[in-house]
Amino acid sequence: QVHLVESGGGLVQAGGSLRLSCAASGSIGPINAMGWYRQAPGKQRELVATITSSGSTNYADSVKGRFAIYRDSAKNTVNLQMNSLKPEDTAVYYCKVIINLWNYWGQGTQVTVSS
Repeated sequence: QVHLVESGGGLVQAGGSLRLSCAASGSIGPINAMGWYRQAPGKQRELVATITSSGSTNYADSVKGRFAIYRDSAKNTVNLQMNSLKPEDTAVYYCKVIINLWNYWGQGTQVTVSS
């Protein structure tokens, strides 16, 4: 079994910053990729940022230049540094880890940005 624990969500004013963390534990095999997705009320879940085992990153256009994803391979963690937050960034953020080509999801953490 693989267990993902997310932390770092909360309430912040527009223009502020938050850092999300996701730690994977359990039967960890080769990690193919790690990433963050988000889902706002009434909307579909969308990709925010991903990072592969080789370190290649991919970002949604809406967060480029504001968010940064990075991982600690030794600790099986992935972090998302979010700067210059906007009210439209408000959502539940989910961590996803691909291990041996299987997708594992975290429970989600709420990020609320007030105007």
